Amino acid sequence: MKTFLSDGTSPDGFDPLARELEKIGSEDPRTYPSRNDEVAMIIYTSGTTGKSKGAMITHRNLVSNMIALKEVWKWTDQDVLLHVLPLIHVHGLSVALHGGLYSGSTIIMHEKFDPRRVWRTIEEEQCTLFMGVPTMYHRLLNEWDKMKSNLGSMRVFISGSAPLSENLFDRFEKAIGFRILERYGMTEAGMILSNPIDIAGRKAKSVGYPLPGVKVRVVAENGKDVNPGIVGEVWIQGDNVFKGYWGMPEKTRGSFDNGWFKTGDLGYQDPEDCLRLYLVGRGKELIITGGYNVYPKEVENVLEKHEAVQEAAVIGLPDEDYGERVTAIVLLKKDIKPVSTEEMIAHCRQHLANYKCPKEIFVTDQLPRNTMGKIQKNVLQKAYSKSSE
Repeated sequence: MKTFLSDGTSPDGFDPLARELEKIGSEDPRTYPSRNDEVAMIIYTSGTTGKSKGAMITHRNLVSNMIALKEVWKWTDQDVLLHVLPLIHVHGLSVALHGGLYSGSTIIMHEKFDPRRVWRTIEEEQCTLFMGVPTMYHRLLNEWDKMKSNLGSMRVFISGSAPLSENLFDRFEKAIGFRILERYGMTEAGMILSNPIDIAGRKAKSVGYPLPGVKVRVVAENGKDVNPGIVGEVWIQGDNVFKGYWGMPEKTRGSFDNGWFKTGDLGYQDPEDCLRLYLVGRGKELIITGGYNVYPKEVENVLEKHEAVQEAAVIGLPDEDYGERVTAIVLLKKDIKPVSTEEMIAHCRQHLANYKCPKEIFVTDQLPRNTMGKIQKNVLQKAYSKSSE
C-alpha cells in the first residue's frame, strides 16, 4: 500500500498529492471504467448488536441513492450544506458528502461537531441544510438560548443514524421553530425511507415512506406479509441494496430471501396514512417476557415523556420467572428535581400494559454510544446483567 498526504511528504517518500498529480500529463489520462455492480467501497456496520460486517457497496447503490435524495429533499446547487458528520459512516460519506457533490451544492465541513460553532456557521454562511444524529440535536437545543442565531436561510434539519425521540422532536420544534425531518437508512442500503420535505408531512416517531425505486415489506416470522398496523420485520428491495458482506458468504445468504434484504428492524405500516412506516426497534432487541413481546422503543417513548427523563434505553435481562425482565436505563435532566425509580415505573403503568412496564430502572449519567451517537445496547446488556446478578 502506498500512502499519499495532501499536506507534506508521505512516509513512503512521495511528494504531496498535488505535486504527484502534476506529473500526470494530458497523454496519460488513466481512465478506469467501472460497472454498475462492481464494488465501489466496503463500509463496516456499526456492530451495536454483534460483530461488525463489511458491506460491499456498489456504484449502482451509491448513484441510485444520490438521485433519489436529490429528488425527495429537493436538493439543488443553491443549497449550502453544513457537514459535521464523520466520514467513516454512510451518513457522513454516502448521504451528506456524496449527496452534496451530486446536487452541486456548497459544502461547509467542520472537523468535529461543536454546537455553538454550528449555530454561528448557519447564520454567517447562510446554510440551508444540516444533517445530524439525535445526540447532536439535543446538544444544539442546550446551546440555543445562548446563541439565538438567525436561521432565516435554513431550509431543513435532517436526523438519522439513531431513532429520534418524540420528546426531542417536539422540543426542537417548539424552541427553534423547525420540524426535524427524520429518515431511515443503514450501512447495507444507504437511505431507504424519508419523511416528506413538506413540513406538514413530517411526523414524530415515523421514518416516512420509501424513496423512489425502493420497495418495502413488513414480514412475519413465517415469511408472509403482515397486515398493515401489525409489527413485523422490515424487508427491502432496490438498487440501493448492497451486494453482500465481504468474506461472509453464509451471512450474506442468510440475510436475503428471494431478492429481499432482511433488515433486522421491526416496524409497522399505518393503514390510514398511505402505509407510512414506524420502527419499534431491532429484532435482536425484542424482549419476550412471560410469553409476551415487548418492543423497547414503545417503553422508551413513554419514559421520555416524563418531565425528569432526558433519554431512556430499554433492554431485556435474564429472569428465571419471566424468561426476560424489562429493564430501563435512564439519563435524567440536570435542571429538574430528582425523581425516584418508583415514580418512573408508576408513570409507565399509567400509559402501558403491566407486562410492558420496567421491572427495574437504573439511573446513569451517561449512555454508551458508537461514533454516530447510537446507543450500544449490547454494552448495556453486559454491564447490567452483571450488576443485577
